[in-house]
Formats: sequence, structure tokens, C-alpha cells
Amino acid sequence: MAQTMVTSPQMADPADFIALMKPRVMSLVVFTTVIGMMLAPTAPHPLLMVIAILAIAAGAGASGAINQWYDRDIDAVMKRTQSRPIPAGKINPDEALAFGVIISMLSVLVLWFAANVMAAALLAFTIFFYAVVYSVWLKRSTPQNIVIGGAAGAFPPAIGWLAAGGSLTLEPLILFGIIFIWTPPHFWALALVKNDDYTRAGIPMMPVVAGAQSTINQIVAYSIVLAPFAVLPAVMGMTSIVYGVVASMLGLGFLGYALRLKREPSDANAMALFKYSILYLFLIFLALGLDAILGGFYG
Repeated sequence: MAQTMVTSPQMADPADFIALMKPRVMSLVVFTTVIGMMLAPTAPHPLLMVIAILAIAAGAGASGAINQWYDRDIDAVMKRTQSRPIPAGKINPDEALAFGVIISMLSVLVLWFAANVMAAALLAFTIFFYAVVYSVWLKRSTPQNIVIGGAAGAFPPAIGWLAAGGSLTLEPLILFGIIFIWTPPHFWALALVKNDDYTRAGIPMMPVVAGAQSTINQIVAYSIVLAPFAVLPAVMGMTSIVYGVVASMLGLGFLGYALRLKREPSDANAMALFKYSILYLFLIFLALGLDAILGGFYG
């Protein structure tokens, strides 16, 4: 792997290490983890659950640090990542790697003691999958990198379910599936806009390899699958019909944005879909959480 051009980093401050952990990704991990815990059939001690949430968030952040350590060469040439702590010269690569590895191990151990071995094992696998399978192998070798690698971002609600004492049944797999299917159209919408960045860095994202139109067609296909899949919690009895109605409306909105992009391909429409996809996932999991809280009031 090519070495980063940074040779003499400045003194890092805490904010740099926080940035190294990708806090926006961590916030999504925490949110979906909490929803997974809320939907689980058991209710463990609140303090232990807070500790478990912090451990899962730390594990996600640590895998992000390892990802940035490995990607420091391509981050230095991509406009949207040049300001990250390593290419910006704020953190030494060796420090970033040590930080990521140590926090990864501690997060798994803490989750083991605060929750159970199954949740800890799935967290360890998730960290390995993102830091090694996706970052080292998939990202630079196949346009399916986001499709397969999206599993790493889809595990947190299942980890939350297990941490709360639930078993690895169909329900957490459905939560996993919603994020897994959502990831390709979400990320490919951004990749269409940032195509020049990925081309310059030599990353085989779908728009770089297959072109914009093929990528848009696949975005539409995933959107068609996602819309009914996200309704499954209501169909399977995990939630009330109220959630099912909300999920159906949100799914139709997602598909509408995808079809508009297909009719009128443009950076503006791709970015509109990207922004809606973020709102979509937030509202889907918010609806799941609210349904868990309020379900008893409407049957």
C-alpha cells in the first residue's frame, strides 16, 4: 500500500481522535443499537445497557480509526477526505492504528462483561469485517464493496438485540436486513456525485466501473426491494400496523426519489436521494422505537 505523504504530524488533540472514530457513523450505530435493545423481548438493567451502548459505540469508532489508518493514502487524494486527521497531518498513522486496535479489544471485553458473549462476539466480528474484510479487501477490489461491506453497518441493531438478552432469531435479522438493503442505494447516490474523487483514487465504486446509468438502475432495483422489506416488522408481528403504514409511506418516498433520478439523472437529484436516504433510515428506526414505546396505547 502506498504510504501517506504526511511525515511530521502536529500534536493531536482529543477532537482529532474523536474525528478519527467517525462520530457521524458512531451516532448512527448508537441510534440503531438502542432501537435494537428496545425491540428485544427482555429488559436488562439500565446501567448495564448504558455501558453496553458505550462499548458498541467505541467498537464502531475503533473500526473507523483502523479504516482511516489503512485508507490514509487514498484519503490524501480525495477532496472529501483530505481533511481527515491522518492526511491532514494531525495524527501519526502508527498512533491511529494502536488507538483503533486497543479500543477495539477493550470494547469487546467491556460488552462481554456488561452483556453477554454472543453480543461481544458479534461486535468483534463486526469490527473485523469493517476494518479488514471491507477496508483491506473489498473496497479496492470490487464494485460490490458497498453491497457486501454494508453488512458491517447493518449489524448494530442485532448487537443491541443480543446485548439486551435476545436470541439470534428472525427479528434481529430483519433489522439487519433493512440497513443492509438500504446501504447500496444510499452510498451509490453519493458516489454518483463524488465519482471524480473515486476515479482519481482508483477505487472501483459502482459508478466508476459500471457507469452512472447502470448504477442508477441498481439504485432503483434496491429501492423496490427495500420498500416492502422495511414493512416486514409489522407483517411479522414485531410492531403494530401503525409502523407498517409509516414504513410504507417512507418506502414509497425513497422509491420516488430513485425514479426521479432515473428519469432525470443529475448530481442534484442524486444528492437529493442521498439526503432523503439518511432521513429515511432515521425515521424508520425512530418509528420502530416509538412503536415499541407506544404500541400498548394503540393495540
